[in-house]
Amino acid sequence: MKHYKVTFQPDERQISIHAGATVLEAAGLAGIVLNTVCGGKGTCGKCKVILEPTGQEIQACQYQIEKDLVITIPTTSRLFEQKILTDALEAKLDLKPAEVTAEKAKANFGLAVDIGTTTVVAKLMDLADGRCLATEGTINPQIKFGDDVISRINYAQTEDKLAELQKIIIDCINELIAKVCETANIIARQISHICVVGNTTMNHIFLKLPVGTLGQAPYKAHSLEAYDVSAESLGLNINPNGNVHTVENIAGFVGSDITAAALAVDIDSAGETTLLVDIGTNGEIVLATDSEIYAVSCAAGPAFEGARISCGSRAMAGAIEAVVLNGSDIDIDVIGNSVPHSICGSGLVDAIAVLLDLGVIDATGRFAKKEELKDKVT
Repeated sequence: MKHYKVTFQPDERQISIHAGATVLEAAGLAGIVLNTVCGGKGTCGKCKVILEPTGQEIQACQYQIEKDLVITIPTTSRLFEQKILTDALEAKLDLKPAEVTAEKAKANFGLAVDIGTTTVVAKLMDLADGRCLATEGTINPQIKFGDDVISRINYAQTEDKLAELQKIIIDCINELIAKVCETANIIARQISHICVVGNTTMNHIFLKLPVGTLGQAPYKAHSLEAYDVSAESLGLNINPNGNVHTVENIAGFVGSDITAAALAVDIDSAGETTLLVDIGTNGEIVLATDSEIYAVSCAAGPAFEGARISCGSRAMAGAIEAVVLNGSDIDIDVIGNSVPHSICGSGLVDAIAVLLDLGVIDATGRFAKKEELKDKVT
C-alpha cells in the first residue's frame, strides 16, 4: 500500500501513513490530540485544520490522505489540558483496624480511583489512619475516541477495540499511581488495595466486560455486580497480590460513582428527603425519602461543554468559567487569566443566570423581544 508524508505545523512533526487514512489518524500517530468531541463522526466540527499552502479548512476526521500534506493545526482544534477538580473537604473516617502484621504494615496503603468519562482522579490513602497522602488527576485518554459514553460504546464493539480502550485506562491509572507514590515517598508495591468507581460504561471498559447492550434499548448492563480481581491480572503496578475492588453499579447509565457518593454521605440514614446531584459528563441524581431511594441519569457534560455549542469547550485554559453581573457591567473569569476563546459548563450556567436576571431570557429560556429590552441593556 502506498504511503504519504504528513507534516504538522507549528509542531514540525512529520509522519508517514498509508493512503486512505484520515488526517485525524495521522495526527494521533504524530502524538497530537485533536478536539474530537463526536468521536470522529464529523458532526461536531471541532477538529478543523488548515491545508497548506492553499489555506483550505477541512475536518481532520473526514479528510482522507491521498498525497503528501502540510497541515497547520489551529489552537481551537487542539485538546488542551483541562482544569480538573481534585480538592475536596476531607471527611473524618472511623476506621476499624484489623490485626496488622509487620509485613502487612509495609503494604498498608490504598488507592481510590474515580474513572470519569472526561477525567480520572486518584487518591492515595493510608489505610492505618484514613489520611489522604496524595491526589492526582488527568484527562481520560480515551477522550480521543469521543467525549461521551456512547462514542466509547460504539468504538468498543469488538474484543480488540474493547481491549484497546481497557489498556488505555490501565496505563492512565498506572501513571497516576507513579505520581502519587512519588509525592508520598512510597513505592507502588506498598499499595495493597485499589477501589475503583465510575459510570457503568467506564466500569465495563476497565474490567473488559462487553458494552454492546449499553448502547441499545433498553440499555442494560452486562453486569451491575461489584467485582474483586487481582491487580496483577489487570496489569496495575501495585503489589501483585493486591486486590482491586469495583463498586456495584445501579443501572445501565447510573454507575458506581453515584453509589459511592451516596455511601459517603450516608444518604440512607438521612432524617429528611435528600437530593444528591453529581454533574459530570454523565449527570446522576439520587433522591432519598423516608422509605425509598430513587436514581436517574442524563447526559450533562456534552450538553454543556462543546459537543453542540459553537463556542463551548471543556474547562481548559482560555475558557470562560464564571460570568458575574457587576452593577451595570458584566465581569468574566477566564481559566489561566488568558484571552477568552470559549466558554465551559460553569460559565454557561452563570451566563444563563445573568441573562435571566437582566430579563434577556425568561424562565422558559425564550429570548425577550428587542422592544422589551429597551433601557434595560446596552
